[in-house]
Amino acid sequence: MDRSILAIFSRNDFQRNPMSRLTRFFIIALVSNLFVLSQAWAHAHLKSAAPADKTAISSPPDLNLAFSEGLNLKFSGIKLIGPDKQEIKLGEAMLMDGGKTLMVPVQGQLPAGAYTVEWHALSVDGHKTNGSYGFTVTP
Repeated sequence: MDRSILAIFSRNDFQRNPMSRLTRFFIIALVSNLFVLSQAWAHAHLKSAAPADKTAISSPPDLNLAFSEGLNLKFSGIKLIGPDKQEIKLGEAMLMDGGKTLMVPVQGQLPAGAYTVEWHALSVDGHKTNGSYGFTVTP
């Protein structure tokens, strides 16, 4: 550590300067808050999706989910549930946009109806998130 930082925590400095106790408290509080906040921000949150939630579109060629953090492809994925409540076969997932966008090709044309996208993501720092949303394919 830098000598000036160590001086804040030294016993001699505390005895010479009564403000050291307050300074020490604020530094410890600041470091603790930064650690907690960095942990909270580390999750990969869904920022946008195409097709988007609650939209009506023609059959999409692929599903693109953009996240706030880079993803671990091996432990991230998408499941597409069709109007008949059956899982739709999808192509192989890949990462784009520096590892922040999960893209999965749709194989063939989707029939008209309501679809549910269920996703799960593992950010590169090890935090898991998941969710779902829906869209409709028009005839």
